[in-house]
Amino acid sequence: MRTRLLGILIALMLCVLAALGLPLAAAFAAAEQSRVVVDRLDDAARFAQDLPTSGAAALDSALKADPEPAPGDLSRRHAIEAEVQRYFDLYGVRLGIFQRDGAPIAVAPRDWRVPAVGWGAQAFQEALDGRRSHNPPQVWPWTEDRTITVAAPVVRDGDVVAVVLSESPTGALRARVLHKWLVLAGGEAAAMAVAVLLAVRLTEWVLRPVRTLDRATHDIATGRMAARVAPGGGPPELQRLARSFNEMADHVVHAMDQQKAFVADASHQLRNPLSALLLRVEVLGLELPEGHEEELGGVREEGSRLARVLDDLLGLATAEHARPEPEQTDLAQLTLARVDGWRPVAERRGIVLRWDGPALAIGMADPIGFGSALDAVLDNALKFSPSGSEVRLRVAVRRDEVAVTVSDAGPGLTEDELSRAGDRFWRSPRHQNVDGSGLGLSIARTLLAAGGGTLGFAPVKPTGLAVTLAVPRPERP
Repeated sequence: MRTRLLGILIALMLCVLAALGLPLAAAFAAAEQSRVVVDRLDDAARFAQDLPTSGAAALDSALKADPEPAPGDLSRRHAIEAEVQRYFDLYGVRLGIFQRDGAPIAVAPRDWRVPAVGWGAQAFQEALDGRRSHNPPQVWPWTEDRTITVAAPVVRDGDVVAVVLSESPTGALRARVLHKWLVLAGGEAAAMAVAVLLAVRLTEWVLRPVRTLDRATHDIATGRMAARVAPGGGPPELQRLARSFNEMADHVVHAMDQQKAFVADASHQLRNPLSALLLRVEVLGLELPEGHEEELGGVREEGSRLARVLDDLLGLATAEHARPEPEQTDLAQLTLARVDGWRPVAERRGIVLRWDGPALAIGMADPIGFGSALDAVLDNALKFSPSGSEVRLRVAVRRDEVAVTVSDAGPGLTEDELSRAGDRFWRSPRHQNVDGSGLGLSIARTLLAAGGGTLGFAPVKPTGLAVTLAVPRPERP
């Protein structure tokens, strides 16, 4: 989420900088070109003012290549030609004074003529119409072959008698524009860097409560019901969300505590009346005539089954209330001890218990809780395994955890049933004839979760069920 939000902010800032920078860059180029055009028009106007002012006839006499010009006219013509040539040598700008028909009067360089096509021809025609050049094509840093051509009319007695035309190279203009663009790009890059830093800080400020809320939600989802969202910064809406989350978590914990207390109290309170009832059944059975043993046995069996359910409910409530502190425990030795404890039961049922694993397997677990969970899993495996089969226990030390896997050769579970294994009071419809309350694996899962462990289920080929009890390994120094 942080990456997406930061990407959106940076994209918006890039759009804003582009919307500001591109028009500004175009304005810089237009301003530089306008300054060049104004300078050339001023120069053209100065050359036009230096020409004779006594009328069109005097101008023609002074500037045309007359075979026998007057001495004064000849000197004036030479002076204008020298001035035009000096201008070209100094600025590198082509300059010419042309008659209306395009014939040159004074030109530098001498072989330059009025362009026949393009903007130069258009500017010359505008000058013949009595207008000065305006809006020549824009020059950009990448248009190396483009020049700036401007023309100014020479007007005498209200008539256009000649045209001053100039064609400027654009190397210096393009260099100035490029320099300004680089300065602008540097400024925008600095602004973008500052904006990115601000966006990172803003994103951190906005998402800090979200990350805290995510951690607290994950802790509660994994069984750590005491997790809460600490007060912190962020937008007011997220602060209100954090407070609402804490209130919701408090209500959930309160409701769960009430439910657990009810189950524990109900189980405890029902045991005494049930014990008294079973005792009265036994007394009543002594006074019954012969022939009612089957009905009496059924009553005793149902009473015993109810007593086991109450014991399991009480054990589940006790496990849910437990808050053990995990400690470093040798699960290999603990597992071996529970195998020795269950071996007589397995032998009476004709089942072989086999153990495999390293000599030392240190995990973070509550020894009592893990042992009780392993007892529930072993009881379930022995209950469903047929006589003459094997129940295997394997201890494995993995990268981040220590796992104890109990594999039986019973009927196993289908894919759909595996997803429900460990739910309270759930039993497979195929196993309803087997004694049990459906709480054994639920108790095992609760005991493991209280110490930070997990309970997993997997099928065994060709038939059977593998139950894995896993706890974290100690943190390495």
